[in-house]
Amino acid sequence: MKKQANVIAVLRQIADENDGILMPEKVVEAARPASSILHSKFEWNNSKAAQAFRLWQARQLIRVCVEFIPQSKRATEVFVSLTPDRKSGGYRVQTEVLSDRQMLAQLLADALAELELFRQKYARLKELAAVFAAIRRVRK
Repeated sequence: MKKQANVIAVLRQIADENDGILMPEKVVEAARPASSILHSKFEWNNSKAAQAFRLWQARQLIRVCVEFIPQSKRATEVFVSLTPDRKSGGYRVQTEVLSDRQMLAQLLADALAELELFRQKYARLKELAAVFAAIRRVRK
């Protein structure tokens, strides 16, 4: 816990030095020296880091794929990631998920879990009280 507090302190210091804005580029720069408490939080092996970045790029590509669905008259995501598939990093075609009772139930459970995370993240914002009440109603 103390190490995390030290990391937070370093990140706050970086933000303070940059008009209160924490920029990832500045974090990497501060983490570069082996003596930095942030150093161990990064992959410094360029081959491994390059592969990890390509996987991130692939996920971004998958996430932005949309196509027009005539029945709904709107564009929708082509692929969706279900919780059980995330261990392998896999995605499924959304139309197949929506037409399978078990996968649809999992997608709904995942959506409700994400709504709960949203509620927890923004719980202190009174302006969203009506949204949180709607989330509670849907969960029931």
